[in-house]
Amino acid sequence: MDYLTILQILDSTVRLATPLLLTCLAGLFSERAGIVDIGLEGKLLGAAFLAGAVAYVTGNIWLGTLAGIGASVLLSLLHGVASITFRGDQLISGVAINFLAAGLTVVIGQAWFKLGGRTPSLPREARFGDITLPFADQIADVPLIGPLYAELLSGHTALTYVALAAVPLSWWVLYRTRFGLRLRAVGENPGAVDTAGISVVKLRYQAILIAGVLCGLGGSFLASLAAGFVKDMSAGRGYIALAALIFAKWKPYPALGATLLFGLLEAIGNRYQSIKLGDITIPVQLMQALPYILTVVILAGFIGKAIPPRAGGQAYVKER
Repeated sequence: MDYLTILQILDSTVRLATPLLLTCLAGLFSERAGIVDIGLEGKLLGAAFLAGAVAYVTGNIWLGTLAGIGASVLLSLLHGVASITFRGDQLISGVAINFLAAGLTVVIGQAWFKLGGRTPSLPREARFGDITLPFADQIADVPLIGPLYAELLSGHTALTYVALAAVPLSWWVLYRTRFGLRLRAVGENPGAVDTAGISVVKLRYQAILIAGVLCGLGGSFLASLAAGFVKDMSAGRGYIALAALIFAKWKPYPALGATLLFGLLEAIGNRYQSIKLGDITIPVQLMQALPYILTVVILAGFIGKAIPPRAGGQAYVKER
């Protein structure tokens, strides 16, 4: 395998990891506030549908992105009303959102475009364009460094760079701001936060709204990457993002590494449809299943070692 091939695989890794990273960070904010968000999958799917539909109708991917964020935030608020306001079971609420999004996207898509639940293919101008970083063309021929900069670091869409920038920003918000301190405290001991005169409900709603925005960006990226929406196009990425979050132990920088690992496996599976090991040929289905196999392995091997926020999944009842 030559150097350029490795760079191409890594370039594909970054692209495939982008929606996973945004969704993983969404789960990070939600779960740090004590809200278990199984509904990441549904929010990602709903955002991808509305982003693709609006981008096609308007011819503007940024309007589509705003619509995708709106869809995701709406589903987040639905989850918040069920699990925060009415103190319902957070797992059941999240699963319900996943089913709701899976059904509504197909029904509305069929009623809107009459294409079996998918949207028409997005034209080039209705998708995110690649951004060429400064001096990428000038140093492309420089050995080693040139291709690394021009092929791997440069040439991604705006949302990829937003996702990468969101990692240090999330770390700063969670660990260097008063809001982040309170948010983490709510996930650990909401009673102490309430005693200090800080609204637990308000903080948890703020966390799920942030999660909704991040999921909306992830879904919009998916719609642009696939040039439209197709049924169940999230393909379990919301669940993979949750597995990555557990693997990362609810921390931003490890979340980046975990999602890049999943992206790498998907990139390898897409590029090498079949691999021969002597007389044995690894089937294409196994290669495509690599990210999901890793999800099971991580959940089986790390779920007992990774300690989630202590108040995660628990509805808070204010003491009178």
